[in-house]
Amino acid sequence: MEKENVVTLIDAFKDFKEEKNIDRPVMMGVLKDVFMTQIAKTYGSSDNFDVIVNVDKGTCEIYQNFEIVEEVENPNTEMTPAQVAEETGDDDYEIGDTYTKELSLKSFGRRGILNIRQNLQGRIMDIEKANVYKKYSEKVGEIFSGEVYQTWSKEVLILDEDGNELHIPKDEQIPGERFKKNDTVRAIIKSVEMRNNTTPYITLSRTSNEFLERLFEQEVPEILDGLITVKKVVRVPGERAKVAVESYDERIDPIGACIGVKGGRIIGIVRELRNENIDVIQWTNNQPLLIQRALNPARVSSIDMGSGPNDKVKVYMQPEEVKKGVGRGGCNIQLAGMLVDREIEVWRQLPKDEIDNEEEDVLLSEFENEIDGWVIEKLQSIGCDTAKSVLALSPEDVARRADLEDETVEEVFNILRAEFED
Repeated sequence: MEKENVVTLIDAFKDFKEEKNIDRPVMMGVLKDVFMTQIAKTYGSSDNFDVIVNVDKGTCEIYQNFEIVEEVENPNTEMTPAQVAEETGDDDYEIGDTYTKELSLKSFGRRGILNIRQNLQGRIMDIEKANVYKKYSEKVGEIFSGEVYQTWSKEVLILDEDGNELHIPKDEQIPGERFKKNDTVRAIIKSVEMRNNTTPYITLSRTSNEFLERLFEQEVPEILDGLITVKKVVRVPGERAKVAVESYDERIDPIGACIGVKGGRIIGIVRELRNENIDVIQWTNNQPLLIQRALNPARVSSIDMGSGPNDKVKVYMQPEEVKKGVGRGGCNIQLAGMLVDREIEVWRQLPKDEIDNEEEDVLLSEFENEIDGWVIEKLQSIGCDTAKSVLALSPEDVARRADLEDETVEEVFNILRAEFED
């Protein structure tokens, strides 16, 4: 029995010892604590016991200390000189002395040994979890590269070199991208959290603005050296992104440095993001100027920032510039608004020869009793602020650009056409 117990115990030590991320002082402390806990369960108290653990050999020595007394009241802590002499053959012990004897493992019994092993394995797992949590919590915001282990409809599972699991949920993947087993994937470590006391759940992201910023840091040495600063990044993942940069050295062109010779630096980032269009613009604290730069190549006629920070920004453009400024599905104007943290509306500025006939047109806002407000906002987001600006487009184009149902567009067209039938 004892031999079997010793083997079991050494196996447990071996498992514990092979955890490379557990330093020796922590290992010794945990092992001693596990034994002390079992001693307390077996003998009622561990106060008069010493445990010496040899991690390398996978052994331990347990000593029980007895006070020599004339009359024993607690047999777990006291012995008489006669008892000691009978047990050891040594009659030199006197009242008040301390007698120490080594306990064999069989004194715990089979159940006790199993408890020690189970507690030890539990403590190993807890330390593993804590180490993984600490390791990745300190790396939040850094880029991680790993191989795809498994793919599901709702997430992709990545394994690191230690076999730890990292997850890319569906909403953190760039729309349209597909992964297969053994693909190498780069993503930013977004968060680490404990869920129901299980292994830490590590979330990776390929859609965050910070991921794009880290990619620029990797590709542009001037950013890493602090000569160029990425002031702000905004994205519609898989579609378009805008990166506002600023240089602290007048000799450095921040836009040229980020793009590289013949686009050599930015092309790798674009490929990494599945051909996401990336606009690099010069940062400025002048918000109207920043909006103009963000809407380039569309030419802006004028900008009305409103009277307060929460007012909508009105950008006026010639009709032929509206489509370029708004972008596909309103993406370009949306990103410009994200750059300045304001909502932007595009308004058509009619040519002078049409001003005399402007009264013939009607603002969409005049149709609020007939057309839902959210539909009007959708139309305004693609640069259509009047009835004629909507009717100048095909219903199919309006449905696609404004992301509206065909039936809704048809109803809008009927209402607007009726306005000019008389």
